[in-house]
Amino acid sequence: MNYKGQIGVTSLVEMGSLDGAMHDLVDECLYSSEMDAQKTQPILSNQRVLLSGLPVGGYKMTRNGVYKSIKTVVFSNKLNLLMPFGPLAIMVHKMSTSNSWVFFLSLLGITPLAERLGYATEQLAFYTGPTVGGLLNATFGNATELIISIYALKSGMTRVVQLSLLGSILSNMLLVLGCAFFCGGLVHYGKEQVFSKATAVVNSGLLLMAVMGLLFPAVLHYTHTERQVGKSELSLSRFSSCVMLLAYAAYLVFQLKSQNDNYVPVGEEGSHNGENDDDDEDEAPEISKWESIIWLAIMTAWISILSDYLVDTIEGASEAWDVPIAFISVILLPIIGNAAEHASAIMFAMKDKLDISLGVAIGSSTQISMFGIPFCVVIGWVMGKEMDLNFQLFETATLFITVIVVAFFLQEGTSNYFKGLMLILCYLIVSASFFVHEDPSAVGQSKIPKT
Repeated sequence: MNYKGQIGVTSLVEMGSLDGAMHDLVDECLYSSEMDAQKTQPILSNQRVLLSGLPVGGYKMTRNGVYKSIKTVVFSNKLNLLMPFGPLAIMVHKMSTSNSWVFFLSLLGITPLAERLGYATEQLAFYTGPTVGGLLNATFGNATELIISIYALKSGMTRVVQLSLLGSILSNMLLVLGCAFFCGGLVHYGKEQVFSKATAVVNSGLLLMAVMGLLFPAVLHYTHTERQVGKSELSLSRFSSCVMLLAYAAYLVFQLKSQNDNYVPVGEEGSHNGENDDDDEDEAPEISKWESIIWLAIMTAWISILSDYLVDTIEGASEAWDVPIAFISVILLPIIGNAAEHASAIMFAMKDKLDISLGVAIGSSTQISMFGIPFCVVIGWVMGKEMDLNFQLFETATLFITVIVVAFFLQEGTSNYFKGLMLILCYLIVSASFFVHEDPSAVGQSKIPKT
């Protein structure tokens, strides 16, 4: 009995210990679940904080990005101090009838916009590669002249269109290229800078083809040998324009596809002497691709607005200043429009990257002569404006002599400060010639469509 009692007591003790163990196990499970809940609660709360903070952080990042972009594009260049003159020109136009002041203020307002347009294009070129980037530089570098030309064509000022496009070619070939050669020669004094003769020969050939396209309508007009008076000249101009556009398209294919390696600027690989590799590595875009595109759109729209005021007041400015419209169109307008090319060409020449300088100056002239002028003829055809390639005898002779002179300077494939000085002096002679030249077809024709 005692044995059985002991067994019973023992079993009761074991059952009690088992129940205690079960209670301990349950307590541990409850404690561990509470601890897990406490551990997960901060994580969830942190996630809520992070998720709730994303919109605020994203907004701040967007705001900071916009501020940085505006600071980089607008406030990084002293030339942008002229930007307020654009809105001021619009205010003067609304409040007074002084065409000369509106023209002058519009001219000043367009100057920094043209330069910033070139800057945004250069930034975009970092993301497109050297060849496409070069074409973008040439295209948007000439956007100012093309916008002014389209507004002038819309107003029936076909002579202003012809003279401004001619002036753009002369300015790029003589003034821009001359300043690039001159400044590059002074910085690298004592040695001759070199560039690719192949690029120079192809561009010289295209410029001579453009001269041919402009020469024959003028010869046809002044020799009075038209089969249909008043129609043959215009028909020949439109046909020649289509051929020139086709030739320029073939040139683009040739440059982008067939001879891609030969026509990539040498500066992209370093200079011929291999001294600029470190400089190339340091170059990096300052704004993103989409920022570049947005700024291109903004600058182009603003230039279009000011170009409208510029074209409307050009005749009044000519009368108020007693300056020929030919001088304003050929000299003043292209200098403003070529501000981007001017700065870029000089900068690259000073870095001993003459191939890029040559591509900016001569490439821009080629694009205006083989694309810009024929494009305006075709646009005039669509608009019903009789825009032709007869640039008159004086202007055509000036272009022909300029192309010949520049071709001689480029044939050796070398440059120095003396060649640059000669080109600048040639431009001074051209400027003086247009200052004393009175264009009979532009007098009283500025606002009248050509018939």
